[in-house]
Amino acid sequence: MGKKVLLVDGGGRGHAIGWKLIQSPRLGKLYIAPGNAGTTQLGENVAVKSTDIDGLLAFALKEKIDLTVVGRDYPLAMGIVDVFQKHELSIFGPTRRAARIETSKIFSKRLMGSCDVPSAPYVPLDDYRQAYRFVRKHFGATSKPIVLKADGLALGKGVYIPRTLAAAEQAVDEIMVKRFYGDAGNHMIAEDFVDGQEVSIHAFCDGKSFKLFPSAQDHKAIFDGDEGPNTGGMGVIAPVPWFNDEAVVSDVIVGPILSGLNKEGRSFVGCLYPGLKISDKGPMVLEFNARFGDPETQVYMRLLKSDLLEILEACVEGHLHEVDIEWNPGFAVCVILASEGYPSSDYKKGVRIKGIFKAEDLPGVKVFHAGTKFDDGGRFVTAGGRVLGVTAVGTTLQGALDQAYNAVTCVHFDGMQYRTDIGAKSLAVR
Repeated sequence: MGKKVLLVDGGGRGHAIGWKLIQSPRLGKLYIAPGNAGTTQLGENVAVKSTDIDGLLAFALKEKIDLTVVGRDYPLAMGIVDVFQKHELSIFGPTRRAARIETSKIFSKRLMGSCDVPSAPYVPLDDYRQAYRFVRKHFGATSKPIVLKADGLALGKGVYIPRTLAAAEQAVDEIMVKRFYGDAGNHMIAEDFVDGQEVSIHAFCDGKSFKLFPSAQDHKAIFDGDEGPNTGGMGVIAPVPWFNDEAVVSDVIVGPILSGLNKEGRSFVGCLYPGLKISDKGPMVLEFNARFGDPETQVYMRLLKSDLLEILEACVEGHLHEVDIEWNPGFAVCVILASEGYPSSDYKKGVRIKGIFKAEDLPGVKVFHAGTKFDDGGRFVTAGGRVLGVTAVGTTLQGALDQAYNAVTCVHFDGMQYRTDIGAKSLAVR
């Protein structure tokens, strides 16, 4: 009899993970909490919010779930793994103490310093008065940009790169005074700006060993040319054709950080995701995440050849080193289709979506749902800022991009916005 799996996610990452899980011969039934309109094609959506830990626990106990897979960051920050483990339930993801590498940038920076992991110099800022003094001193001495970040979880949006004092003061105001990101803005950090392209790295971890995914490159800004505010991610490619520093990442970044977490009694089981900036000095860590990236997961699941359920179980059971993980050759890309007004919260919901199945009729194309639901007539409508992730695979990066953008032209909803330059930076590297 196959395994019962509960997947805790409601976005595009969850749809992609579920899509891959149902390909496993080990799977019996998949439940998704809360899921979206797309995940109804994979299993049974459960009307429990991903942050309702008690509700998720009750469901897992009632249904005798064999494995719970946590996609979102907030349940991990709330300690869902600790709660499930206390009730002897198998769950993939780091404990609350281990997830602190994502939930506090100040903690993460201090850990990187103690492990000699390369990262930009930083200053922790504990209140808005200190932050105002810091940015005024900085721009009084130089015109160089600076990076300002909310300390806690901010859905990928709490990062600013001001190039003027006015912009820096506005960032401080939004993070620490107006509290755009809630308690995530109780503290913040300021760090030196590092020039170079960004690369996302992921690693499966079982507390003792780890195995890297292929490299990926997210595009965080809302507009072409990396203009406008940061989002949760507007598109991604994998692998990055010019990146070849995987050995450095293993030896200098992932390995030391996992050892450092272990020394502090924070053994990390789950998916560790360092975001890197490739500087003229080599890879430097911008931040760590303690879960699958979004939208990176959408392309990773297109490339993963091995049985995902087998990998996740090996991580939880502590024998990842015994599993050979295979990836398909070629490239995968994802183009995010977002609602008008995103990344602000001022966007319409309930807008009719057309053309998803037409797009998926194209060879190599799969559309993952992020912010979608059904209307009263059973039709797809928008229900979030990022609505769909249009993915495609190909033997070349250009071929995969061409097919993804061909598929984008099949889809329509009023106010739909997307970037037209996903992958352009990597194609330009020779």
